[in-house]
Amino acid sequence: MAKGEKEVNVFLFVPNLIGYARVVLAAAAFYLMPHSPGPAAACYVLSAALDAVDGHAARVLGQGSRLGAMLDMLTDRLCSLCLQLNLSLLYPRAAPLFQLSIAADIASHWLHMHCATLQGGGSHKSVGGEGPSVLRLYYSSRPLLFLLCAGNEAFLCCLFLVYHWEGPTVVPGGPGLFRAGLLLAAPIAAIKLGVTLVQLGGAAQRLAAIDRAEYRARQ
Repeated sequence: MAKGEKEVNVFLFVPNLIGYARVVLAAAAFYLMPHSPGPAAACYVLSAALDAVDGHAARVLGQGSRLGAMLDMLTDRLCSLCLQLNLSLLYPRAAPLFQLSIAADIASHWLHMHCATLQGGGSHKSVGGEGPSVLRLYYSSRPLLFLLCAGNEAFLCCLFLVYHWEGPTVVPGGPGLFRAGLLLAAPIAAIKLGVTLVQLGGAAQRLAAIDRAEYRARQ
């Protein structure tokens, strides 16, 4: 560092501070889940909502960082994992489905992030031109990205809440609020799972292409 130059503390970037707050809220949510489902869901939803805030702050303040990108992805993945583990306890017959969902989610994002790093991308949202068109659309369209991620989180949260309470009645004789939210979010969650599987396959193909290029270079 040049003399007189101010040292940059990446750990104190505003987006990263928001990321730490997400972790604290998520931890509070999982602590509360066994005995206080309402406050637990509120903490979880607030943590998920801050996911959009930290990205906006990074763009506005010019404080994007590899640390922040990794923190963002790990928080998303681990929050989803922990919530689905809790759902596996509440719905034991569906536990194998939750386990498969967790495995696909982590494998897909880990492999995709690894490929993005090898190809010089700054985060898991970097998709090369050779990536699947569905994936390029998913990561290039913020409204679509928000809709699918929010819909998936809403599905999981409503599934958690409806176990404890259907929620207030939306219309006379109709389902409760949480049951209605579950039904509305289910198709979005299914599409999000489809995108996750496409990402897994696409990342495997990209990694194989990197291997082929390196193999040819050694010949």
